Amino acid sequence: MPSSPQPQTPLELAEKLKIEGKFVQALELLEQLLSEDPGNVIALEEIADNELSLQHYERAETAAAQVLKLVPDSETAHFVLGFLRSHEEQWEPAVHHLREANRLRPNHPEILRCLGWALFQGGKRPQGVVTLERALNLDRDNVLILCDLGVVSMQVQNMRKARALLLRALELDPQNARAQECLIMLKNLASAKPPLRGRAPKRRTITSP
Repeated sequence: MPSSPQPQTPLELAEKLKIEGKFVQALELLEQLLSEDPGNVIALEEIADNELSLQHYERAETAAAQVLKLVPDSETAHFVLGFLRSHEEQWEPAVHHLREANRLRPNHPEILRCLGWALFQGGKRPQGVVTLERALNLDRDNVLILCDLGVVSMQVQNMRKARALLLRALELDPQNARAQECLIMLKNLASAKPPLRGRAPKRRTITSP
C-alpha cells in the first residue's frame, strides 16, 4: 500500500498559508510557535515577512530587528529592513540591507528587484538598471519587475524599451493599474512631460528555498 503523506509541520503549514496569501492565519500559527519557543528564529523571520505583506511596517521592523540580534546573517531580516528603508526613500540604508540579503541569498528575483530599484533611485542608475535586468532574466514573467524596469526606462528616456516592458506587463496582467498608469504617462510625455517620481516597490513575499 502507498504510504500516507507525512503531516505538515507548523512551519510548513505557515509557509503554505503565506504562499496562498493567508497572512493572518499564518501569523496566528507562527505566534503560537514563538510563544512556545521564543528563540525560534525561523518563526520570527516568517512573522516579519508576513507582517510586511500585510503592510504592518512597524511590526515587521520589530520582528526583523529581533532576528538580527539572534542571527546577524538573516537574509529575510535584511530584506525586510531593506524594503522598509526603500519604502521610506532612505536609499543608502536600503541598499545596504538589500545587498546583504543578496549576498546571503544570491540570484533571488525579488531581492534583486528591490535592490535594483533602491540603487537606481539612490543615484546609482546604471547599477540599478543592470540589477533590475538581472532580476527579469531570472523571472521573465514577473509583472512587478517588468513595471519597475519600465518605470526606470522611462526615467532614462528609453521610451521604446519602457513601452515594450509595460505592454508585456499588461499582457500578463491586463488589470494591472500601475502598468496602465505608466502607459498613459508614456503617451503624454512628448507633450506634457510631467516629472517622473519613483514609487516604492510593491510587496511580494519571499518563499523558502
